[in-house]
Amino acid sequence: MAVLLFLIARWKQLCSIPQVVVSYRKNPNQPGVKETAQEIIENWRARLMDISWLIRFLNEHLARKANEEDDCKGRFWEGRFKSQALLDEAAVITAMSYVDLNPIRAKMAKTPEASDYTSVQQRMTALKENKPESTELKVPLVQLSSSHQQTHENSFPFSLADYLQLVDYAGRVILQNKRGFIEPDTLS
Repeated sequence: MAVLLFLIARWKQLCSIPQVVVSYRKNPNQPGVKETAQEIIENWRARLMDISWLIRFLNEHLARKANEEDDCKGRFWEGRFKSQALLDEAAVITAMSYVDLNPIRAKMAKTPEASDYTSVQQRMTALKENKPESTELKVPLVQLSSSHQQTHENSFPFSLADYLQLVDYAGRVILQNKRGFIEPDTLS
């Protein structure tokens, strides 16, 4: 019972509580209310542990704050966030390079090493300082092996040199729907 009361209190911080749950909270043994309320609460439990719902609540909170600040109403986000399963190493490497190139595509940086808060910047800094990728990084990164053999369960059989070359080549492609790219005369 204590767990259910905790879940009700937690949900109440985020959303309104239906009358059936309010009745259940006052009298848990009330006939006809218990089963319905417990079903609703179990649904809340699942939602409170679901990353999709977390992002939804976070987006809603940020949108309300931004709309309040701008004194406006309506949708703040263009569309719902996307979630895509990365089923193999190629998909992970592709997603990594896409994220690492975001500052360049948004014209916030001219080169990967100038792209603050990206894994490619961290990897290049470690390389220039002649340190292994995994030491003293701001955020732990997926390890790229130096050979094309997987050396650890959390590493990829994709070398750092190959990854940097992929980011460089992909970043030089001019896309019509993106503002930035790595200039042809830029050394990498």
